[in-house]
Amino acid sequence: MDKRVIETSVIEEEKRFETGLRPKTLDQYIGQEKAKSTLRIYIQAARQRKDVLDHILFYGPPGLGKTTLAGIIANEMGVNMKVTSGPAIEKPGEMAAILNGLSEGDILFVDEIHRLNRQVEEVLYPAMEDFAIDILIGKGSTAKSIRLELPRFTLIGATTRAGLLTAPLRDRFGVLHHLEYYTVPELAQIIKNSARVLGVEIAESGADELAKRSRGTPRLANRLLKRVRDYAEVRYDGVITSAVANEALDLLDVDKKGLDPVDRRVLTTIIDTFAGGPVGLDTLSAAIGEDGGTLEDVIEPYLIKTGLLMRTPRGRIATEAAYRHLGIAYEAKQ
Repeated sequence: MDKRVIETSVIEEEKRFETGLRPKTLDQYIGQEKAKSTLRIYIQAARQRKDVLDHILFYGPPGLGKTTLAGIIANEMGVNMKVTSGPAIEKPGEMAAILNGLSEGDILFVDEIHRLNRQVEEVLYPAMEDFAIDILIGKGSTAKSIRLELPRFTLIGATTRAGLLTAPLRDRFGVLHHLEYYTVPELAQIIKNSARVLGVEIAESGADELAKRSRGTPRLANRLLKRVRDYAEVRYDGVITSAVANEALDLLDVDKKGLDPVDRRVLTTIIDTFAGGPVGLDTLSAAIGEDGGTLEDVIEPYLIKTGLLMRTPRGRIATEAAYRHLGIAYEAKQ
């Protein structure tokens, strides 16, 4: 799939840009009020007891702030954070080395934790429960197991697909938080804060327009802000107004609901080729030339959230709202 402007996964060249905009404390963090309120209590309690936090799992769509929250927790606890990801750890020995390298109270953040292979995952079980790992020394009949004590640490896992976590791993997390899509006012505030950090002048109406097209996702809001800033500097006087934001986003082919050509192709294919549905995932994937996993994990969640698509046992169905949004006449099925 070609890189989309509304892609919510991390784009390599934008890592430094995104890192500079991340809040450092819970007070600076906008949105996710339920998660913040409970995390405040857990952090305060752990600090009063001079203990480590319970293991935490954040799950939800990409770009909603899972990594940012992990960094904030480390800052609030006054500890270091080691960052890795599920696909990056291929062997049990690599996980054992990472765990053994932690200091007392440290946080180990594992992104895409659902992609850990089973052998690596099994190393985590005693580490999470007993702060120890079992190491096998030697081979064959002379092999013996040695238990190595670890410093007390907190594992923070992040996943976009909580359903793919094995039950033994999921059950070892004491705190689970589902991160929700952000509201337009929350995104507008994030955009204004980011604009201030970047030294960009933005009108209230410009921030609102960007927020409406940001698909409920802070990462995307900051990315669109960067693109619109460039447009405002080249075509106008550098100030992002509603009119400037509209022009720039129309040029990027991001419509009023935050849909791009790929999103619209999914909906029009269901409507035109499959009479509005239902259509199975594999069939739809083949029809639009997109990977089924990408369709299910990246494209569909926002279309479902906005009420443009329904997932049913029989397949995907375009809703009446999708017809209206695309300007296509809708006829209710008998």
